[in-house]
Amino acid sequence: MQRFVFAICSIVVATTTAVRMSAQVYPYRDGTPGLTGYRSEVMAEVMIQESEFVRLAEAIPAEKYTWRPSPEVRTIAEVFLHASAANYNLYKLVGTPTPPGVDTKTLELSTTDKAKVIATLKASYAHAEAAIRAMPDSDLKTLAWNGGRITERGVLLFIVQHIAQHLGQQIAYARSIGVVPPWTLDPPRKD
Repeated sequence: MQRFVFAICSIVVATTTAVRMSAQVYPYRDGTPGLTGYRSEVMAEVMIQESEFVRLAEAIPAEKYTWRPSPEVRTIAEVFLHASAANYNLYKLVGTPTPPGVDTKTLELSTTDKAKVIATLKASYAHAEAAIRAMPDSDLKTLAWNGGRITERGVLLFIVQHIAQHLGQQIAYARSIGVVPPWTLDPPRKD
C-alpha cells in the first residue's frame, strides 16, 4: 500500500509541477500588484497548492478526517496539519518567525475537527505568502543546511516540493476513500 501511495504521489507531483512551470504575476489577496521574478514563481506554486489543499479538505467528509490507509501513517487530518506546520516551520529558515500561539510541535495532532483543520491550513498559507512577500529578490542569502549550505532560493524550492509531496499523498488518500479531487472536475480554462 505504501508503494502505491508513493507512486501516485510521485506521478501527481511530477505532472502538476510540469504543467505549472510558466511564471505569472499574482496579485496579493487585497488586489494590489504582486511579485515578479523568482518569488512570483514560488508564490504561484504556493497559491495553487493552497487552493488544492483547501478544496480537497472541504471535499473530504468530516467523518473521514481520522482515516488512514494503514496504522503506521498519518491520518487525513494529520497530513493537512503536517503541511500547515511545515508552512510555519520552513519559512522560519528565510526569516519569518512562527506567529505567537502556534505550536508546530503539537499542531499535527491538535485536532480532527474539519473546520479547525481548514482554518489552520488557510492561516498557514497566509503566513507562507507573507513570508515570500517579505523576502527581497536582491537579498536571497546562503544559510547552513543539513551539514552543508543552501540559498534562501533553495529553501523556497524545497518548501514547494515538500508540500507538493503531501498534496500528492492527500490526493491518494482522497481517492482511496472515494473522493475525487475537486479541481479535476473544473471545466477547461480558455486561455
